[in-house]
Amino acid sequence: MNIQELDVMNTLFQGPFVNQRLLAESCGHSLGTVNRCLKELSRQGFLDSRFQLTEKARGEFSQKAPKNAVILAAGPGIRMIPINTEVSKAFLEVHGEPLIERIIKQLHEAGIHEIYVVVGYRKEQFEYLIDEYGVRLIVNPEYAVKNNLYSLKLAARYLTNSYIIPCDIWCETNPFCRQELYSWYMVSDRYDAGSMVRINRKGELVPAGRDSNGKNAMFGIAYLLEETSRKLRKRIDALCRSFPGQHLFWEAALFGEEGMTIYARRVRAAQAVEINTYEQLRALDPQSQQLKSETLERIAQALAVDTDDIVDITVLKKGMTNRSFLFSCREARYIMRIPGEGTDQLIDRRAEAAVCRLVKDKGICEEIIYLDPDSGCKITRFIEGAHTCDPANREETARCIRKLREFHALGLTADSRFDLFGRLEFYESLWGKRPSAYRDYQKTKEQVLSLRPFIESQVMTQVLTHIDAVPDNFLLFENERGEEEIRLIDWEYAGMQDPHVDLAMFSIYAMYDRDDIDWLIDEYFCGACPPAVRSKIYCYVAVCGLLWSNWCEYKRCLGVEFGEYSLQQYRYAKEYYRIARENIHTGGTSYHA
Repeated sequence: MNIQELDVMNTLFQGPFVNQRLLAESCGHSLGTVNRCLKELSRQGFLDSRFQLTEKARGEFSQKAPKNAVILAAGPGIRMIPINTEVSKAFLEVHGEPLIERIIKQLHEAGIHEIYVVVGYRKEQFEYLIDEYGVRLIVNPEYAVKNNLYSLKLAARYLTNSYIIPCDIWCETNPFCRQELYSWYMVSDRYDAGSMVRINRKGELVPAGRDSNGKNAMFGIAYLLEETSRKLRKRIDALCRSFPGQHLFWEAALFGEEGMTIYARRVRAAQAVEINTYEQLRALDPQSQQLKSETLERIAQALAVDTDDIVDITVLKKGMTNRSFLFSCREARYIMRIPGEGTDQLIDRRAEAAVCRLVKDKGICEEIIYLDPDSGCKITRFIEGAHTCDPANREETARCIRKLREFHALGLTADSRFDLFGRLEFYESLWGKRPSAYRDYQKTKEQVLSLRPFIESQVMTQVLTHIDAVPDNFLLFENERGEEEIRLIDWEYAGMQDPHVDLAMFSIYAMYDRDDIDWLIDEYFCGACPPAVRSKIYCYVAVCGLLWSNWCEYKRCLGVEFGEYSLQQYRYAKEYYRIARENIHTGGTSYHA
């Protein structure tokens, strides 16, 4: 049967046949198409002479009826900032009803009570659903680093005649039904340039090229028959074996190069709404309780405006310590920083506030509008047209390093100090009783600590040092006079220290090799770096590599992963211990590890 014949059968299941015209209106196909379908369905024995469903047809419905549903609710919903810092997006309330409860109730209305919910972020919030609605929870412990394809893999063994549903969808009418006859994926009648699918002439959903016309917005809701589910399980398993595959959306298993035949279920754009952002929630339900965000109240108070004046909220790239978002307010644009997980253990916010006051009028940092020394929340003015330093662009990097040297030359002093070795031990202590993920950690640590006497013998002066002077924290932009300006932002770790630490920090974040690091040192010292100082900077690369490796291990305990970055930092610790030691000896400096 084709999709038109299946639609006609579905419509007849919902009510008795009256006439062809009413049937055509109900199923959405032309009168001519309906007449052809009735004739073919009768020929195949699915309809009798009065166009009533036969036992054969009812057996088809029984075989293909929905058996269960999988709700994907593991992700943190980063684009929902600032709401996602307070509640999982599955519990966003639209018209006084949490999204996930509405979905579950709609499934129950369709007779579906076997419901699996894949959870991860704030998983404890979902526990009550077990008692309240009889759902079963599946925990995705890797929700922070893998996408929902991996979540579906964890529930794949339950897929049969199944609905797959994202937790952030709101449907005006119930999208679920007691009877289904074919596998489908829900799309909107609205064109979406970012979509990966389009509907072909057979009503099938097929992959769309980058420049294709007729792309349909994707909602994420699907119904799969057992045969499709079986193919999907194999496809998911194959994709998840590769590192890139673990970071895909689950639809990649349906619509990849080896995709499956699945029909489109097209609905009106207003009929189903995927809520990914604060602005989408506000548009759907201006009275939603989640719109009363503590973060937005803080912004409104700081800028002396109403929360309704805060618009165009857009998540920025998630930083390694914090989350930030861009917003507009009364024709100006700002960035709000919200401290990330475990930040209260890592950052002295009062010390940060004191440093920001110190550098505020020196033409060094960004324009800070508001900084709360207790919470660490910060508002800065957005710099139009600014971009971060590209460490692969040596000309641009050289200009940033000159700016860094100018900052160090100011010789500013602060009350706080960044103790490299003390902080290294402190980050390790935050692991609790967990051992390091690296088998040779103790040996590596001992080697790195053995560099300390040499470092301390070579430190000639200490000034206010940025500590986090990495490429992403240099902003380059053109001022009103058409001149380039450079600002160094994010002063969370700043304190008294040897300024040459900043060179090591820049290098390891940029993942520079030795040639790059030597070039950076030469730029800073204008080609006149003393051999002992170069050796000291190599030592700093080793120490800072282990420092941030320990930091990454603490964040891993909180469920936050940094992929290649964390592994590379540990490699810096090991490799630059050897490089520093060799350089010290060949440089003629008296030192013994």
